[in-house]
Amino acid sequence: MSQQQYPQQPQPGWGGPQQQGYGTPPFQPQPPKKSKAGKIVGFGCLGIVAFFVLIGVVAAAGGGNGDSTDTGAKDKAVAAGRTPESDKPEATTAQKTQKTKTQKTKTQAEQFRACVAKSGTATEKKAVQHVTKVTGADKRNDILDSAEVYTDFTGGLMSDNQGDAKLIASAFTSCYESKNGLVSVYGQDGDLIANANY
Repeated sequence: MSQQQYPQQPQPGWGGPQQQGYGTPPFQPQPPKKSKAGKIVGFGCLGIVAFFVLIGVVAAAGGGNGDSTDTGAKDKAVAAGRTPESDKPEATTAQKTQKTKTQKTKTQAEQFRACVAKSGTATEKKAVQHVTKVTGADKRNDILDSAEVYTDFTGGLMSDNQGDAKLIASAFTSCYESKNGLVSVYGQDGDLIANANY
């Protein structure tokens, strides 16, 4: 018996002849990998630049400018005891804190009355006796300051006490300063009587 033989087709990649357009393409080597030396050098330089920036920030924060004529804070603290014009010592810190405590224990209305008593006119001093409460005079930021002065007057803008309320507002502008402040004077019933910029 004879066995029938079928023609064998060559396996691709075994070196046999290959037909164009069929099968797998001939073996091609992969392109060489790119070296990462550029990235390494770039990040290294970036690290060095960041290091120098950090040193500059630390030096600026430390305040060391290398000027030998600079008088530091410790020299100013030593010199603060005496002024060049006079040999009188300034108030000690205990005296300053005592003065600050007495100012803080006074209400804003009492502080305002004390200011007017010190530098106000006779009519302002008389009008300020009617002040019962002051708010907003201790918090100023020069952007939009608003202070309220409450009195024992009655009535609103057309009241008989409007002249005294204007005197109170005028006295307030003499005692307190702001780039953009408004003081409002109210009666005991909460009605606005007068206002002024201070």
